Amino acid sequence: MPIFYALGFALAGYLCGSLPFSIWVTRLVKGVDVRDSGSGHATATNTIRQAGFAPGVLVLLLDLSKGFIPVWLALKYAPYVWIAPLTAACVVIGHCWPVFAQFRGGMGLSSAAGGLLATGPLPFLIAAAILILLTLTLHHGARAGLITGLAVAPAYWLFGLRGFECWIAAAVGIVIAGRFVIDWNRQYRELWLDREKR
Repeated sequence: MPIFYALGFALAGYLCGSLPFSIWVTRLVKGVDVRDSGSGHATATNTIRQAGFAPGVLVLLLDLSKGFIPVWLALKYAPYVWIAPLTAACVVIGHCWPVFAQFRGGMGLSSAAGGLLATGPLPFLIAAAILILLTLTLHHGARAGLITGLAVAPAYWLFGLRGFECWIAAAVGIVIAGRFVIDWNRQYRELWLDREKR
């Protein structure tokens, strides 16, 4: 029955997304909780702020993988196409509100990117280009992330990517946009890429 497949993939996606790699890696390297300073979020960028570049890159790769694997499995083995967007959204929900970290997680961009990468390199590159362009233009990571979440699915449509990748982008984009609202007015000072102009 569709409901059992949907529940199974959704639960697997959420649990995979809930793996708090930034918390674990930062605690291992520095002995601190990554959420106690910086942006206050369990993200790869906050890991860079507190533990250094190499740990941050490691967290980024791990977060990409936890988005990639469940979505790839859903695309390959789920009997209904709509289960893949549901799985992708649940991965991002798990990343943002992880059951293994008191529901205080990251912002969802890297796990969403992993889910998009599972659909192919072109969707991933388009989304990454939009995020980088907006961040360089706005000099504000949260605003760039929110707008990216809303813009990727329409961009896919314009590029002729109107299949499952578009629905996955829409599903994760809604979660990301909702998550980034809380940081809309945050002033970033730690990274050159998301530093507001004075």
